[in-house]
Amino acid sequence: MTDTNSAYDVHIIGGGLAGSEAAWQLAQRGVKVRLSEMRGSGEQTPAHQTDGLAELVCSNSFRSDDDTKNAVGLLHHEMRELDSIIMRAGEIARVPAGSAMAVDRDVFSAEVEKALDQHPNVTVMRERVDTLPQAGLTIVATGPLTAQSLAQSIVGATGEERLAFFDAIAPIIHRDSIDMSKCWVQSRWNKRTAASNEDGDYINCPMTKEQYVAFHTALVEGDTTEFKEWEKDTPYFDGCMPIEVMASRGVETLRYGPMKGVGLDNPYDTNEEFPEGRWPYAVVQLRQDNKLGTLWNMVGFQTKLKYGSQADLFRTIPGLENAEFARLGGLHRNTFLNSPQVLDRQLRLNAAPHVRFAGQITGCEGYIESAAIGLVAGMMTAAELSGREWSALPATTAMGALLSHITGDAEAATFQPMNVNFGLFPPLHDVKKKVRKEAYTSRGKADLQEWLKASDERVPA
Repeated sequence: MTDTNSAYDVHIIGGGLAGSEAAWQLAQRGVKVRLSEMRGSGEQTPAHQTDGLAELVCSNSFRSDDDTKNAVGLLHHEMRELDSIIMRAGEIARVPAGSAMAVDRDVFSAEVEKALDQHPNVTVMRERVDTLPQAGLTIVATGPLTAQSLAQSIVGATGEERLAFFDAIAPIIHRDSIDMSKCWVQSRWNKRTAASNEDGDYINCPMTKEQYVAFHTALVEGDTTEFKEWEKDTPYFDGCMPIEVMASRGVETLRYGPMKGVGLDNPYDTNEEFPEGRWPYAVVQLRQDNKLGTLWNMVGFQTKLKYGSQADLFRTIPGLENAEFARLGGLHRNTFLNSPQVLDRQLRLNAAPHVRFAGQITGCEGYIESAAIGLVAGMMTAAELSGREWSALPATTAMGALLSHITGDAEAATFQPMNVNFGLFPPLHDVKKKVRKEAYTSRGKADLQEWLKASDERVPA
């Protein structure tokens, strides 16, 4: 809907994954929502390419979809149980990625936007909001690229200086420009899922030791983006580390990270050019980025190299000599709150309880984590509007564990963005390590079902 005169119960600022999910959860519960998104109003961020809702600006992967022994897979499961629009759209836009869930980013964004635009309880407004509203229930989900004016308003309300880190974007390559006479398709250890391609889900570009050493040298000596004075002391988040920063930590670092060859059987191992044997000395992996299979992204190759340096260097990789780039890598600054200090257990701003925060600005990291916090913020707000007391999610669930970390379990003095992981869950020391991950997921699923029965939070059919 786009009726500017429509009355609304909740104002959501930010139409990324968290804001879109919060809007959906509220709308499905009969709450009127005004969703403000500045893209499309003549404004843009340094990282976005379109004005679509829930645009994916970094990877196209939602990571592991294994809900039997993986924390993010359990988070996927929980969000599906709660009728997540992000997971709904993700299934429609899904592309092969082994045991991971990856999506066609354009199809995904279009599906989210269509669902919200057609919902009778949602009014999407293309507008920039410069200050926190003084009254009325509000969810701020502006993400790590919050506009400067609104960020200053938030700082004024919290009394805390912003924390920030850099987030780098990986390049995307046209499939038909890859020389497949030098590469092969395979998933590591040949792991497959129902969504997998016939031969595997990754294009593998092998390197000899000599090629790898030359590549590493050129990478650490590459021409990188210069920082402004106020950016120089901003730390990186390890989950999205620029590849040249990883390389600077030692010549072997990449071989034990995104360029490891373990589990990838080299079809060229009988060639004298590859004397290392079964596995290549190093490998660059490409993952399908759209449903058509025409675009592939360089896995783990987030970078702050200048465009010219990127193209020249990445074309030295075997198989990519003639690579055509649909998008080169980039760098943007992420902003987040010291949430354990400024938010309460229901994501409300201590200094202004009518304002909730959701998504990456709260200090969670990752697409799915961001959307999950948006989902919970939507449910909390709906409960508040109906006069119901909010029943806290069990800390044994993925959503509950992540929320606990953000809103109080983490140390405020050292708070940093966090992906969901079993380290956030109440420990199971009495369970053997070999089966502990399965125990975490089984316990989380069971406890979520008990919570749903007791709290009646499931959306009516």
